[in-house]
Amino acid sequence: MKALILVGGYGTRLRPLTLTQPKPLVEFANKSMVLHQVEALAAVGVDTVVLAVSYRAEMLEYEINKHADRIGVKIIFSCEEEPLDTAGPLALAKNYLNDHEPFFVLNSDVICSFPFAEMMKFHKSHKHEGTIAVTKVEEPSKYGVVVFQEDTGEIQKFVEKPQEYVGNKINAGMYILNPSVLDRIPLAPTSIEKQVFPVMASSGNLYAFILPGYWMDVGQPKDYLKGMQLYLNDMKCRGHEGGDSLLAHGPNIIEPVMVHESAKLPHTGQIGPNVVIGANVVMEDGIRIKNSTVLADTHIKEHSFINASIIGRKCTVGKWVRIENTSVIGDDVVIKDELYLNGARVLPHKSISTNVPEPDIIM
Repeated sequence: MKALILVGGYGTRLRPLTLTQPKPLVEFANKSMVLHQVEALAAVGVDTVVLAVSYRAEMLEYEINKHADRIGVKIIFSCEEEPLDTAGPLALAKNYLNDHEPFFVLNSDVICSFPFAEMMKFHKSHKHEGTIAVTKVEEPSKYGVVVFQEDTGEIQKFVEKPQEYVGNKINAGMYILNPSVLDRIPLAPTSIEKQVFPVMASSGNLYAFILPGYWMDVGQPKDYLKGMQLYLNDMKCRGHEGGDSLLAHGPNIIEPVMVHESAKLPHTGQIGPNVVIGANVVMEDGIRIKNSTVLADTHIKEHSFINASIIGRKCTVGKWVRIENTSVIGDDVVIKDELYLNGARVLPHKSISTNVPEPDIIM
């Protein structure tokens, strides 16, 4: 089996983290976003993964190739010379995908339990050209809604941001397509959601697979933190631990908390719930961290408070600092002692010596 992952975007919604690396390499739960997907695909027998790349392709290629042998997959890089939207990359990679077998297509910023085996079984059972994973949402008026027959899964139409209720299932950004779909796509900027899927649905060739469990598009900070919470709670429920990061337990831990084995925990203070601590992070005594991610090689000094925020790599957070309200701190930032950051977006390599009392971008 083969798969194509759309990793060509600039990741503008997740800046400043994506100013120093492409979005698929930004760590989510101590693993590059795209590796969550590649490992899940390999687990169901996918042996070739095509990465449709453009922005910082060399960095992506270098980092992903480190893991290909360990995971047991062949990685092919298909590089766009111009932005081709969400369908054009399939036409560009046609020669890699066109071998008479259905293949997976994924958006790179989706996190869930990845039930790929069940999804492929459903796809083969309905014997049509395409399957879209759909997920239930609370406010369908914010999204494009997929309208389909509940008993068979046959998709009838798509309704963009409906003002009246037509359903509560949305496109989850994961598909299985037969190679015949490639004949529908020109080698030009083309939207799979707006130009390809509606045509397939009109001929009865597109079906919806209802995703069990949690799902989140983690492409922007607020959703990244929500997705982290869902991921950690799912791990806790399944008792799943492994790799270099474990769900932590102890007197200073409010579960769920994931800590890389190389991180240095404080003797006093409190961490959790819903916290991920990256590799080689040093945390001094008296700190309080909740609903946040601290990326690798960062130093949090004593008595600092971090809530609902993302702290980048190789940062230094001073003593008695307070960071909250979906602040996102870029890589290699120094925050001096006794400062308050409220909803701050701090670009990489900055030194912060004054308070940021209102949400602001620090250039």
